[in-house]
Amino acid sequence: MARDGVLVVGSITADVTAFSRRLPRRGETVLGDDFTLFLGGKGANQAVAAARSGAPAWMTGCVGRDPFADIVLDGLAGHGVRTSEIRTVPGRTGVAHIRVDETGENDIVITPLANSALTPEMVDRSIAATAGQAAVLLLQLEVRPEVTGHAAAAGSAAGLAVVLDPAPAQPLPEEVWRHVDVVTPNESEAAAITGIEVDGPTAAVSAGRWFTDRGVRHALITLGASGAVWVTGEAGRHFPAYPVTPVDTTAAGDAFTGALGAALAAGRDLESAIQHGMAAGALATTRPGASPSLPDAVEISGLLRTRSAHDPEGIPL
Repeated sequence: MARDGVLVVGSITADVTAFSRRLPRRGETVLGDDFTLFLGGKGANQAVAAARSGAPAWMTGCVGRDPFADIVLDGLAGHGVRTSEIRTVPGRTGVAHIRVDETGENDIVITPLANSALTPEMVDRSIAATAGQAAVLLLQLEVRPEVTGHAAAAGSAAGLAVVLDPAPAQPLPEEVWRHVDVVTPNESEAAAITGIEVDGPTAAVSAGRWFTDRGVRHALITLGASGAVWVTGEAGRHFPAYPVTPVDTTAAGDAFTGALGAALAAGRDLESAIQHGMAAGALATTRPGASPSLPDAVEISGLLRTRSAHDPEGIPL
């Protein structure tokens, strides 16, 4: 049995998205242009991104007993994600309310609901159930932080490569970081966690060193149109962004992390996996919505071919 799969532990939501020319100011009502209802949640998005990138992908999370549950479960299965590790719990499925303006920028309110029911015991059962099949564990912070912390330690002990997307940013116990192989914050998340203002590649290296000083093996700070910075204990490297015209940036970070995880599970080295993730993230911004925007392996390979000659640049530590 090949050990080339990705296990995702995290959130599952129904994404309710309104599109308008601009976002309303405080207390203001604006007329919108469109509305969508799709599968979402950072965990589910990353599972879909990994599956569409070609990896066997399992989702561990919780849904409620309501109409939204069918929407999200059908969405996951439709994208090839294996749903055997999803638990149905009393109450309602998580919801994300998203607003997107004409430039593609967005704001989001997450209501966790069923996601709060995920427990360390559920995580342990899923790690055991996918033993010998999953090589990479993807984590985020839209479930209770103690569950994410437990998953990092349990996944590391089981020999999985642990990738943590620390979003939404929040404090974690110091001992969590030593169980993380790769951390993937964007610039605002890195700033919120480290206290270092990330305004470019040089500052991103400083933020990355905050993570590696605490035991993380590799820090990947994503910088949107400015690319990404990879930091280890020995070096910092800057990857230029793939130029695209953004429509909606909602799931770009999830596309990056999910595709990165799939590439690592397939045996790619980390530099190649970063390029794979960056291409997926760029492509995700060119379409509206969360899960509907996530690219497949053919699209990712196509964009990679157009930028194969662009190597990352070294940055002094």
